[in-house]
Amino acid sequence: MRQPEVARLAGLLLALVLLVPVAHAGRRALWAGAFLVEFLSQGRLAPLSALTSAPTREPLSVPGAAVDRYVLAGPAGGTPLVFVHGFTPQGKDDPRVREAAALLARCGFDVAVPTIPGLTHGRLRSDDVAPVVATLAALARPSIVLGVSVGAGPALLAAADPRVRERVQAVVSLGGYASAREVLRFWLTGVYAYGGVRGRVAHEPEVVRSFVAANTDLLEPAARAELMTADADRAARFLAALPPALERYLNDLSPLGVVGDIRARLVLIHGRSDRAVPYTEALRLAAARPERTTLVLVGIVEHVEGGGGWREGRDFLALWRVMYGLINA
Repeated sequence: MRQPEVARLAGLLLALVLLVPVAHAGRRALWAGAFLVEFLSQGRLAPLSALTSAPTREPLSVPGAAVDRYVLAGPAGGTPLVFVHGFTPQGKDDPRVREAAALLARCGFDVAVPTIPGLTHGRLRSDDVAPVVATLAALARPSIVLGVSVGAGPALLAAADPRVRERVQAVVSLGGYASAREVLRFWLTGVYAYGGVRGRVAHEPEVVRSFVAANTDLLEPAARAELMTADADRAARFLAALPPALERYLNDLSPLGVVGDIRARLVLIHGRSDRAVPYTEALRLAAARPERTTLVLVGIVEHVEGGGGWREGRDFLALWRVMYGLINA
């Protein structure tokens, strides 16, 4: 993020402080703005950390899952929030995951972070939904579920699970996906499309090869060899005639098929220039469940981190409204 954009973030935060009365609601409005400034500046500006004490991090006992809990010292009472990470070998122990969870806790959330085993190996499997379901079941009160990147898949699938869906009050997807098949198409060919939106991104061949290597158990040897060439035309032919078992696997991991079963409010946040998961996935998911769904497309978020692309502060204010609403949930 360039220096003028950082300065504008600080200016917007100051404007919010001046416009909102100094009261309980005003403090929460300030926290929402301070969170965004710290998140979008990737820690170069840290107003929320300056204004709040550091949360504690401790293990949370959840059967069948490894979970950490982040909470501020003092009386409990913050809204429970289950944070579902994306691809990372370290799972809940990834420094970026820990920083994000601590920042959310500084806003007053009682944050639970389960490790998603498949996502520590660069892949996703149906049983990766179980740690999210188990965490929701272990918490005392209805929770917000926040899924980032590919972690939005297990987050959304868990929120639709009949065993725990009544325990979810809101689901937030940041840079998430709707259709596993369409995301696979994007990763292998760079092509994305939904409705009248179409485009293509040039991926590095090593990105494709790493993905194929992490998912060799899903592919026949001949298909692995074809895809390892990182040739987009060969990948397109493979996708046009998927093996039945692979098609079932992709359907099982697609939130698109179950989003109608989610009872909670749904918030979809996506960067317009996201090169990891295209924003057409947010469009696809919003169209499938328009009721009680908020779609926020912004230029100041790239994938799951702050980026450039200011639009006269409108993006910041759109994100602030979402964050303020969550803090007041």
